[in-house]
Amino acid sequence: MTIIVEPDRNETPARRGQVVNRALLTIVPLLFSYAIQPAQAQTFTVLYDFTDGKDGGIPAATLVRDQAGNLYGTTAQGGAINYHNCNPPQGCGTIFKVGTGGKETVLYDFKDNPDAAYPSAGLVEDEAGNFYGTTLLGGTSNSGAVFKLDKSGKETVLYSFTGGRDGGNPLAGVILDAAGNLYGTTEIGGDLSCQVGQMTGCGVVFKLAKTGKLTVLHRFHGNDGADPFAGLVRDESGNLYGTTTAGSTGCYDGCGTVFKLDKAGKETVLHVFTDGKDGAVPMWGALILDDLGNLYGTTQWGGDLSCGNGVGCGTVFKMDKTGKETVLYNFMDGKDGGLPDGALVRDAAGNLYGTASVGGDLPCNGGGGCGTVFKLDKAGKLTVLYDFEDKSDGAFPEGGLVQDASGKLYGTTSWDGHVNFGCVFKLTP
Repeated sequence: MTIIVEPDRNETPARRGQVVNRALLTIVPLLFSYAIQPAQAQTFTVLYDFTDGKDGGIPAATLVRDQAGNLYGTTAQGGAINYHNCNPPQGCGTIFKVGTGGKETVLYDFKDNPDAAYPSAGLVEDEAGNFYGTTLLGGTSNSGAVFKLDKSGKETVLYSFTGGRDGGNPLAGVILDAAGNLYGTTEIGGDLSCQVGQMTGCGVVFKLAKTGKLTVLHRFHGNDGADPFAGLVRDESGNLYGTTTAGSTGCYDGCGTVFKLDKAGKETVLHVFTDGKDGAVPMWGALILDDLGNLYGTTQWGGDLSCGNGVGCGTVFKMDKTGKETVLYNFMDGKDGGLPDGALVRDAAGNLYGTASVGGDLPCNGGGGCGTVFKLDKAGKLTVLYDFEDKSDGAFPEGGLVQDASGKLYGTTSWDGHVNFGCVFKLTP
């Protein structure tokens, strides 16, 4: 769970120390001015409520959906609680499956070092049905790990980060190429002379081969970006694209960047966010690509600076191959939502769907709203598909969405539901 506070324009996520597990933090109501937009009625179904017991608690990442309609994901805490290194009574997190009828099955309980612990991101599945992901902590150095879970439920730690030049504390998940190599980012480590806030090192982009050999493709130095929270997207030529939450100029430690890393390891900064109308601080959601090579993403701050006491309430943006950015929408932290965290999903018609972590039903969360699911069409018109109400429907969606062939959307909330530890939901247009 992310701390949600009224932002200081001179403060970055790293400076606030957001590298700690989101599940261990608390929600603070936002006190902003609101812009009124009407919500649209949809059919909303809670598929499963987490109890923070053996079933897990606080899912905060995007789900994976198989062809049969089963959903797979991670919880940041919960699971088996009899491991002495885990944070009692919460446990070290789980990998779960939710079937089409809403039955939840825990596929794996994390056990802490030398095992992986506290997954902050979602999963990726290969053609054989194996899952891969990362954990924020655990591994032999307790600096995070990359893991594999096979179809039989056997977990293997593929790599343990040291927090040194190889990186540490991966907040984002991994992506797969056709050869089975994994690619991802870490929030700290790398260039140890680089320091943003209290963290040592500004993060890395890495490749992990099937042999378990890790190669650091890029170490961030601050002036080219720092502290990547989100994962990567890869084009057909093998170029990698991602975001950093800090680095370069503007704000206190920088407002973040969009970067490209080619197959030779050369980094190009496509855009430096300025803490202005172009947005600021892209967070957990990885970029997505269209067929023409355009990138789409969100920033948590910036945009319309009349919102959020002058820092803005976030944007949806598009970026072409040259790095030209177009802001598609400015959130106003009212009925339309605010502070979007998760990745977007794009349909065949070019509509974008996503979640905002606050805003929406304004009586919720002490007047700050508990978040929304939204649709943004090609003309830039935003429609609120659902307002979370902090009741049995959940609150604070921090992960992105997955969409099936019929247009149904699936996601998670990181808080509330019937027992206050998040839920898995389905939204039918």
